[in-house]
Amino acid sequence: MNWLLLTSLEGLDNLVQQSFTEQVAVFKHSTRCSISRMLKDRLERGVPSQHMPAYYLDLLEFREVSNSIATRFNVQHESPQLLILRNGICTSHASHNAIQPEMLGN
Repeated sequence: MNWLLLTSLEGLDNLVQQSFTEQVAVFKHSTRCSISRMLKDRLERGVPSQHMPAYYLDLLEFREVSNSIATRFNVQHESPQLLILRNGICTSHASHNAIQPEMLGN
């Protein structure tokens, strides 16, 4: 799995625009959390061969981007968290053990 890094508000705007042509995922990861690390590993091992573009956000380093996601998509901040975007809106999201690799399938 090749993560696309999300490191700026401009990058968030770009991936939202991308969501108008294809579904995209955003994985909000806390580098200090063992649960988040375990779920990141689960995604990397179990992602379907055909999967949507997946963006990785280190929410500790890029807190402003994480806060913008919560506000922009009206989704309560959680960590770890996986959001699926389509046509500029969050169509589904999950956190903690509800995050499953199948969510990244096309």
